[in-house]
Amino acid sequence: MMQKLGLTTHLTERLQIMKQRVRDGAHKKFRQAQSPDVLAECETEQLSWPRCMSRLTRRMCEAEQPVIEPDEKIVFTRTVPEVAHIYSPLQWKQITAAGSLHELGPISNICANWEMVLSQGLSKRKAVAMDTRRRLADDSEAVEFLDCAVETIDAVLALAHKYAQAARRIGREEIAEILEHVPAHPPRTFHEALQSLRLLHAAVWMSSHYHVGLGRFDQYMWPYLKADLETSRLNIAEAEELLAEFFISLNKDSDLYPGVQQGDNGQSLMVGGLKPDGSDDVNELTWMVLRVSCAAEMIDPKINLRISSKTDLDLLELAAELTRKGLGFPQYSNDDVVIGALVEHGYDIEDARDYTVAACWEFIIPGKGMEIVNVDAVSMPAAVDRGIRSSLAAKDSFEAVLRRVAEDISRQVKKIVKIKSNMILPPAPYYSVLMDDCLERGRDLSKGAKYNNYGIHGACAADAADALAAVKKFVFDEKSIGFEELLEALDNNYEGYESLREKLVSDAPKVGNNDDCADSLLVKLFDFFADACEAVKDNGRGGIIRPGSGSAMYYLWLARGEKATGATAEGRKEGELFSANLSPSLSAAVRGPVSVLQSFSKINYRRICNGGPITMELSDTLFADKQSIRKVAMFVRSFAQLGGQQLQLNTLNPETLKDARKNPQAHKNLIVRVWGWSGYFCELAPEYQDQIIARHEYRV
Repeated sequence: MMQKLGLTTHLTERLQIMKQRVRDGAHKKFRQAQSPDVLAECETEQLSWPRCMSRLTRRMCEAEQPVIEPDEKIVFTRTVPEVAHIYSPLQWKQITAAGSLHELGPISNICANWEMVLSQGLSKRKAVAMDTRRRLADDSEAVEFLDCAVETIDAVLALAHKYAQAARRIGREEIAEILEHVPAHPPRTFHEALQSLRLLHAAVWMSSHYHVGLGRFDQYMWPYLKADLETSRLNIAEAEELLAEFFISLNKDSDLYPGVQQGDNGQSLMVGGLKPDGSDDVNELTWMVLRVSCAAEMIDPKINLRISSKTDLDLLELAAELTRKGLGFPQYSNDDVVIGALVEHGYDIEDARDYTVAACWEFIIPGKGMEIVNVDAVSMPAAVDRGIRSSLAAKDSFEAVLRRVAEDISRQVKKIVKIKSNMILPPAPYYSVLMDDCLERGRDLSKGAKYNNYGIHGACAADAADALAAVKKFVFDEKSIGFEELLEALDNNYEGYESLREKLVSDAPKVGNNDDCADSLLVKLFDFFADACEAVKDNGRGGIIRPGSGSAMYYLWLARGEKATGATAEGRKEGELFSANLSPSLSAAVRGPVSVLQSFSKINYRRICNGGPITMELSDTLFADKQSIRKVAMFVRSFAQLGGQQLQLNTLNPETLKDARKNPQAHKNLIVRVWGWSGYFCELAPEYQDQIIARHEYRV
């Protein structure tokens, strides 16, 4: 019988002390001053790129010094703070001269098949590699890859053995016995499964990868918990205590993980949804994850919840309780929409049902995707701005504006694809161990997987649609603003045109109000975007281009960065920020949250399958009582019933945020959702704090 209702989970005193220790950074005292000198070794031995990567994993694991705190039951504290270099800047430049890199270079932002790795254990994965090596003995590329994969497996097993020995020396027999069994072999208990995952996951980061997700946690961890509960090895409270410790442990090293801002580390975790066979996958662990996350109140892991129009309202209420905590999650994905969209884009139905999310929101398949879901972004505001300005100068029709916008979006997509079509991906021998078919095929993950698609964000679409709606109404329909007048106002950043700007801001149709004029233009923008992506038949790696509706960091970069758009026709002045993801422009007067859902649910998401949430900030006063919580749950159900794809609800109080800027020490635990991730507000750069404070706050 699932323990469904009530927030009965609380951190024990042991866990409260552990959490505070992590927040205080007490574990940093164990960090070493230097990383191992792998570069010198690679140069001396003239190692190939794959062998450099496997040597990196080996030396990083060897350099780790065991840390076992007296109160810990799940261990691993990273003591080598910086991943060692394996190439000099000049060598790296030479290696990558033939193509483009994605972000920092190493493979990132995908999801391992944790279910497979846990159920087999690393010893079985090593046996698979050795079997393939014998079968492909005449294939030198396969032999080298498999040797590298085995080197990484041995490195992680040696690290586990080192921890087991350290545990024995200090009399921690249970930890020693666990680490003598996992990750070499399949876990026998829930405790062992959590410990195995902790080490396996940490080793990915130490191998230079980043944005390492945890996938469908309640699906692959449930068999271990279920067995423990059925045999009374654990009760619910004991299981929750172990899970809470695992969650706390994920926050230890997050300051070491690369990202745009601290907290942007990709430790996303998915619960709920369907199994590959189409049956419901919600189980006791689904509920437990939500309860424990409520109790832990930390930025990691980032919780995602798969729902549908039929999801149990009690589960949605528990999720709303988590939203009330102000952590910026759970983020909701609607199976009714997502699965069909993935199938439309060539995914097998069993794989589509098994989707999780990447670091932020992009839909990926665990173990089966070498997909780069965020290669770049199309600037919707720039496309619209250029289309409007050109048409104003030519005194064209509104149809000409739309034609120019469509052509601009197409050009942006083609430019991105041209740059990224010769993407260079470094070898990933350890990550390959954790993925489907790499060891079996004798081919590194960098050579491709079942799915090799790219994703492009369609950024800041509401602002762009508002600009089109304003021009349509005032310039072309009412003719109350002249071509030259608006063009001069834009060129002058509205200086001297304050009344005209006020008209554009206050009187034009706006996305977020269920206004057919503005919303239809929003839909057109995404149709143009989908047309442009569908015209690309091969991304250079045998995959397609997936259009998305998220903005990621581009809501800032497209407003103030080197690709910044100047003053725009919805009344936005140069340098003012765009809205994040699918949310009304920051200057829009919006009727309420339901109208926002109605506006953004009109997008044809079967064509827009890369992900990108409707993003809304709820006032913390909205969660006054149980009835209010139920209303939020019903609001989420309405999102699913309306056909929305993804929803991100954040809880904030602007006055608290403003005080946190003045008195950061008094608010050092204040958590906010930034875009697809949550972070500590006081650790964010000022420009990100500005945008969060400026967001719409919904009270009803």
